[in-house]
Amino acid sequence: MELKKINEFTWEIPKQGAMKVPAIIYASEKLLEKIKQDKSLEQIKNVACLKGIQRASYAMPDAHQGYGFSIGGVAAFDMEEGIISPGGVGFDINCGVRMLRTNLKADDVLSKRKQFLEEVHKEVPAGVGKKGITRVSKDVLLEVLSKGAKWAVEQGYGVKEDLTKTEEYGCMSSDTDSVSEKALQRGMPQLGTLGAGNHFLEVQKVDKIFDKETAKSFGIDEEGQITVMIHCGSRGLGHQVASDYIRKMEDKYGTSNTLDRDLINAPIQSELGQKYYNAMCASVNFAFANRQMIVHWTRDVFKKVFGSSDMTQIYDVCHNLAKFEKHKIDNEQVEVCVHRKGATRSFGPGRKEIPEVYRKIGQPVIIPGSMGTASYLMVGTKKAEEISFGSTAHGAGRVGSRSEALRTLRGEQVARDLANKGIEVKGTWKGLAEEAPQMYKDIDEVVRVSHKLGIGNMVCRLVPLAVMKG
Repeated sequence: MELKKINEFTWEIPKQGAMKVPAIIYASEKLLEKIKQDKSLEQIKNVACLKGIQRASYAMPDAHQGYGFSIGGVAAFDMEEGIISPGGVGFDINCGVRMLRTNLKADDVLSKRKQFLEEVHKEVPAGVGKKGITRVSKDVLLEVLSKGAKWAVEQGYGVKEDLTKTEEYGCMSSDTDSVSEKALQRGMPQLGTLGAGNHFLEVQKVDKIFDKETAKSFGIDEEGQITVMIHCGSRGLGHQVASDYIRKMEDKYGTSNTLDRDLINAPIQSELGQKYYNAMCASVNFAFANRQMIVHWTRDVFKKVFGSSDMTQIYDVCHNLAKFEKHKIDNEQVEVCVHRKGATRSFGPGRKEIPEVYRKIGQPVIIPGSMGTASYLMVGTKKAEEISFGSTAHGAGRVGSRSEALRTLRGEQVARDLANKGIEVKGTWKGLAEEAPQMYKDIDEVVRVSHKLGIGNMVCRLVPLAVMKG
């Protein structure tokens, strides 16, 4: 495959064959070598062949092979001629990250980390198929799918201020009639659960501040300060929505309009395209409510264990969704449907979509590392709007499959290695093996590339002290 180097961190697969636009990969040579090890480049190229795609098919620095789009894939489509694709959104719709800041310092929490993990594990169920503390009725779930995090706050989970620091204020307009009965049945017992895979709840300390002014605006005052990061999504409900509409789109349109069956799609303006979009938005709202409930219980446990409940939200960002946004194309502001599959929105100052409290600063961008490595708080940029449809990486990005991890690693050893680094961890041996740090790219390199490109500027670096894994 022809790969042309544009500059130190930009690579291009030139427009060829059925490609309607070029494919652009943002990576250093070190990261590109990892990206080449799976089918990511082929997937990025296939996305460039989809109807109505604008400017380019993009891959962020953490790109790796996914279903349909590569994870770390970004593409925008014309609102009249373009498509919407479940494979460009992902199965875990609105798999996102919420970050909280506290007034505690590392010395305040170190001796009680194990107790914290035990207590929070009782409050927040984690694991494949795990059920929540309460099973909501169908009528209540439909309300959740309409209101998102607002429903949770109305029920006493968190405070209204949380909504002012959440992407989309914690709710996207949706039509719940587009969600199948099977998806509803899967969602009813899972509200308020963390899930498995790369989902986590992590106590961190601020390791290094790069931009003191922006950090202070986000509530980060000094190095050593304790923060909490929560990563989870829409659970079985979102997965079922993706499965339902992949099948419906294949039944109606077949696979003749794509080089890859996993990129099955529907025209954005078609009845089926609109139904999928509405079902996706309902799943987004489930995930917002899910994280809101987990935040509430985390605050309760912090108060119980550390004697402090002064935990204010920094932000909640989404991955895995499609949004209608205005971007400049050929010097005109045009509305497009932007798919971000394992990518984070990274808008610079002034965008109306950014909550008012941060509008003059730029959108907070939260990029978690892998268990045992650093995570980063960054800020969005105007440059990202110019070169990546306002997008950047969403994490470290895998370099090895979960099956490979289970073949080559043991969870017990992973736990010992983390303990030797001073990190308390709670999870199953299988989960710890699957999510071992060596199964992921170098998060410091991913963030360095994002920063150097200008698609997200570094604010501070965070390191884990205690991790609960799904």
